Amino acid sequence: MQMLINGKGVSGTRSFAVENPATNAVVTEVPDCSAAELDAAVGAAQQAFPIWSATPHAERQQLLLDCADILVANLDELAALLVSEQGKPLAKAKRELMGSAAWLRYTATLELPVETIRDDEMVRVELHHKPLGVVGAIVPWNYPVISAVGKFAPAMLAGNTVVLKPSPFTPLATLRLGELLAERIPAGVLNIVSGGDELGRLITAHPAIRKLSLTGSVAAGRSVAAAAAQDLKRITLELGGNDAAIVLDDVDVKTVAQRIFTAAFENTGQVCTAIKRVYVHDSIHDAFVDELVALAGAARLGDGMADDTEYGPINNRPQYERVLELIESAKADGGTIRCGGERVDGPGYFITPAIVTGLSDAARLVVEEQFGPVLPVLRYSDVDDAIARANDSLLGLGGSAWSADAARAAAVADRLVCGMSWVNAHLMIVPQAPISGQKLSGIGAENGVAGLHAFTRLQTRITPKG
Repeated sequence: MQMLINGKGVSGTRSFAVENPATNAVVTEVPDCSAAELDAAVGAAQQAFPIWSATPHAERQQLLLDCADILVANLDELAALLVSEQGKPLAKAKRELMGSAAWLRYTATLELPVETIRDDEMVRVELHHKPLGVVGAIVPWNYPVISAVGKFAPAMLAGNTVVLKPSPFTPLATLRLGELLAERIPAGVLNIVSGGDELGRLITAHPAIRKLSLTGSVAAGRSVAAAAAQDLKRITLELGGNDAAIVLDDVDVKTVAQRIFTAAFENTGQVCTAIKRVYVHDSIHDAFVDELVALAGAARLGDGMADDTEYGPINNRPQYERVLELIESAKADGGTIRCGGERVDGPGYFITPAIVTGLSDAARLVVEEQFGPVLPVLRYSDVDDAIARANDSLLGLGGSAWSADAARAAAVADRLVCGMSWVNAHLMIVPQAPISGQKLSGIGAENGVAGLHAFTRLQTRITPKG
């Protein structure tokens, strides 16, 4: 597996191992990008920028369509790599990859028209969207391929060139995709380098990079923002979430519990916009918890390549240990582990899905983002109180409200302080809909027209008449 620098595969001068989280076996080793190799990647992106930014928009659109076709043509190979490094079931790995192709195809439909904001007998004023230059993109380990596509596709469509770094836990499918796309993408337009936190720091501090796009933790976002401030780089940060779901008293308990469970435990809970805490009306709380416990007990954990696996492992040891720590803290904070929360004997970072009740709003499991298969369920009797408690968080990525009356749920969802709100749904992400975090959940937007504009700078053109 090689890095992609200036259109060519680069093995690098050093390497690191990538582990299968379901077996703890080493899958392979990949290059550990050095400072000199990063300089070469950034230099290639700089050299490619003038020609690429001058390439007609329609040609850039066609390139993205061709990239989607290449991805789909190599679906099985990429899916197997994704399972081996990330741990998710094969069917869901293929879903991520097909979603990546859909993101490429949708992005290819977007335009950057010139906006006329005044045109009269005195003056014509136009607003143009111009590319920024070299974009640095840093992607996470939970959805590595679709996160990468969600950054490089709009960045390239806008006329930028890209240096992209996948997570050191999940670089394989992204590096292989880069090898495949190298046949179609002009040299230097997309560069993919692999490495750990030190490489991330080098990217954020590199003076030739004019825009940084990160999906990661709040701590990582703070670090990127601080580094970017030195050169006043533009930033887009999609950071952590502590999404609340408020379940009103009139729902069908069995149906809504199933949907809440799915939206909380998808990808073993390792989703930024997954449900992280549930507020359930006191009149249905106990019945609702019973349904969640039954669903958790029936969940099938295992290696993602096994046909009957529904949920894979935690992706990496640091996160595995953190989730176990939060489970222990929930016990110490007076919570009741209604089911799950246990290590699974044998290899792999497996934890049985846990439902926790009896916690206060001050408990760590309620305050912090768990990013794993543990869900706290909290009682409420007054909906205004539930909304206030849901909003009492430093994070504000997503939230949802659930009711048999959609208008009633919408009235609650509209009061949640978050970038995305859902009515009788959660975790429904489409490429047209921007994701934008509030508070510590991020800065800027990804996806849709707003996400494309985030990779551009505004230029106002004023032409006097007469």
